[in-house]
Amino acid sequence: MLLPDLIPDRVDDDSLFDAFTSWTMDRGITLYPAQEEALMELVAGSNVVLATPTGSGKSMVALGAHFFALAAGRRTFYTAPIKALVSEKFFALCDVFGADQVGMMTGDASVNAGAPIICATAEIVANLALREGADSDIGQVVMDEFHFYSEPERGWAWQVPLIELPRVQFLLMSATLGDVSDLRADLTRRTGRPTAEVSGAERPVPLTYSYSLAPIGEAIEELVTTHQAPVYVVHFTQAAALERAQALTSVNLCTKTEKEAIAEAIGSFRFSTGFGKTLSRLVRHGIGVHHAGMLPKYRRLVERLAQDGLLKVICGTDTLGVGINVPIRTVLLTGLTKYDGTRVRQLKAREFHQIAGRAGRAGFDTMGTVVVQAPEHEIENHRALAKAGDDPKKKRKVQRKKAPEGFVSWGEASFDKIIAASPEPMVSRFHVTNSMLLNVIARPGNCFDAMRHLLEDNHEPRKAQRRHILRAIELYRGLLQAGIVERLDAPDEEGRWARLTVDLQRDFALNQPLSPFALAVFELLDVDSPGYALDVVSVIESTLDDPRQVLFAQQHAARGEAVAQMKADGIEYDERMELLEEVTWPKPLVELLDPAFETYKGGHPWVAETPLSPKSVVRDMIEKSMTFAELVSHYGLARSEGLVLRYLADAYRALRQTVPDSVRTEELEDIIEWLGELIRQVDSSLLDEWEQLANPAVDADDTQIAFGADVPRPISANVRAFKVMVRNAMFRRIELASRRRWDELAGLGDGLDADDWADLLELYFDEYDEIGTDQDARGPQLFSVVMEKDLWRVRQTLADPQGDHGWALIGEVNLAESDAAGEVVFDEFEIVEG
Repeated sequence: MLLPDLIPDRVDDDSLFDAFTSWTMDRGITLYPAQEEALMELVAGSNVVLATPTGSGKSMVALGAHFFALAAGRRTFYTAPIKALVSEKFFALCDVFGADQVGMMTGDASVNAGAPIICATAEIVANLALREGADSDIGQVVMDEFHFYSEPERGWAWQVPLIELPRVQFLLMSATLGDVSDLRADLTRRTGRPTAEVSGAERPVPLTYSYSLAPIGEAIEELVTTHQAPVYVVHFTQAAALERAQALTSVNLCTKTEKEAIAEAIGSFRFSTGFGKTLSRLVRHGIGVHHAGMLPKYRRLVERLAQDGLLKVICGTDTLGVGINVPIRTVLLTGLTKYDGTRVRQLKAREFHQIAGRAGRAGFDTMGTVVVQAPEHEIENHRALAKAGDDPKKKRKVQRKKAPEGFVSWGEASFDKIIAASPEPMVSRFHVTNSMLLNVIARPGNCFDAMRHLLEDNHEPRKAQRRHILRAIELYRGLLQAGIVERLDAPDEEGRWARLTVDLQRDFALNQPLSPFALAVFELLDVDSPGYALDVVSVIESTLDDPRQVLFAQQHAARGEAVAQMKADGIEYDERMELLEEVTWPKPLVELLDPAFETYKGGHPWVAETPLSPKSVVRDMIEKSMTFAELVSHYGLARSEGLVLRYLADAYRALRQTVPDSVRTEELEDIIEWLGELIRQVDSSLLDEWEQLANPAVDADDTQIAFGADVPRPISANVRAFKVMVRNAMFRRIELASRRRWDELAGLGDGLDADDWADLLELYFDEYDEIGTDQDARGPQLFSVVMEKDLWRVRQTLADPQGDHGWALIGEVNLAESDAAGEVVFDEFEIVEG
């Protein structure tokens, strides 16, 4: 029975509380005292600050809060810091309340946005609060991971709803809030509701702490053999996590029977990329890897195997602390310092407790274990002293190893101190932007009073408030001068003393902020240009967030090629180094986009807060005819596959959502279809989830969508996209042949070695010196395909320098093998004349 069905006829505090607790009891769930206390406060209408340990059932309290709000006819929002958690909660709430009662808003997708229960990122709720103020249709806000309030870049989004929504009931949840007495008093003052703090509850699964002076491999092996697995080994770089996992394969962590169980659980799961082959080997040894750079399907596989108790060790990063669904018994930290983007520093108490709190599984474990590995030099010194035994002379002769240069000191005393330390006090991160001003000005009523309230009644110290006020005045004057805002002599019918002279997009500040700029630039492109479709792609790419690892890899490759050319040209070292500073990643259309952006900013000054960034990732794949695996291999991005795929998915969604029908051409439609199918074949979840959210009424089985499926639909099922893939695959071979890269051609796995390819093209190169690879050479007029039941016969005419078009590369595509591999598979090639 769904929760809404249990709303009693007489909606009062006692009957609602009884209905919810009866529902939990029917499912065999006994509420902890802290949960009951929080729920009683919520049903009575109080705000609640829930600061209980990880594993103490905060999600169940949030469920009760939504139930009480639904019964009272109040609209309730759940917020989380990352889209993945929002999406996960959306599906979970649909199971409990029914899909008709739950909606989601993340900026990427909006589904059932009028539902009484909405899952959203914190920024969505903050922008709604700015746009609608106290009159907004929000009755309750449940803010998960509320310690993000102190995040420098994003903390404003956790504070704004508290300031702008005085009629709302708040449930603020985190295991690491620290002292919240000021926050409680502030919430009560603003909302007029009592604010209860529920904290200090004992962990359902207590933790034990230890400091390990054994080498890390021995420490892990001991934890496994003493039944303290699964062990999550926390590293502070992705490279270190993978390196540790690979080193552990030399240790036999699993029995033969356990390895057979893992193999059975993996089944036909497709390990389709370079890192996939590595992960396949690791998990079959009972070792998982888990970090943000992995493909989502690989992270899900590791999580699933861990949930089934099949993995002994998971090596990952400290992303573990943000609601990652990996059940573990022991957390082993490889250190107590991390690089925060600026410097290496010791972990903060909040960071440590977020990570440590993941140890111990309620309902599975009676105890959780947290181990911190001593620094390597300390371990070596300990071993050397132990080897000397009790002999004072030998001990004096031991040469103690010093800490490496630049080492940020920490040790057992640091460990003991951080265990006892409370989380640091949360710090206000309020800031003012053009988007904030525009949202407030768009609100009915006196925007000057609204902005004054926002600037003078936030959580900042007075000195900082003055700084924000001056910044707001500066931005407001800029909007006036740009003609975006006009001051009124008298209030209009909605009480406004200032108004916008332009219509903000309906979802302004909720989606990609530079999308309107892209629409304006499309008008500057030449639709008759051979490169028009690629130029549209470049405009869209310039509006997306930078995938920094990809861009740095492209820059490294470009500089390598530039150095080789400069050496060949005889340029001296010092001059080469100076010239190299100007070499960066490819930036198509930069000469068009940069001036256009400067002009656009004159009339839309808020876009200055989101810098334009010309780049070429999707375009690079198209121009080089690369598959996803080839892109990753070419630029050495195996540890960043997840980041690469998320960028490609963002580009695909932006192309589908932003590019109007009037701008689209057949070639662009082919590119969009190809990109979507490429992403789906690598990891279907990134698009299938989006498609389900965007089209919730469509049955997944009817659309061949299988969210989270390990084996995607046949690659040849999407004929349009597959034809583009085949054309790209053929042209990839043409492009390599044009540069006589016989070894690389042999590496494509077509059954031909380097000599075979050289022999195949020999007669052509006897007649012509080169093969053209420009836009015309890869055009549709030189490519044809005959589709048969089990194979496609493909012909790619070669673009010779004379324009004779007398030679062609013929290939046969095996559909069954292509479907199994998830990429184009050729059976044979021949070159023909005439």
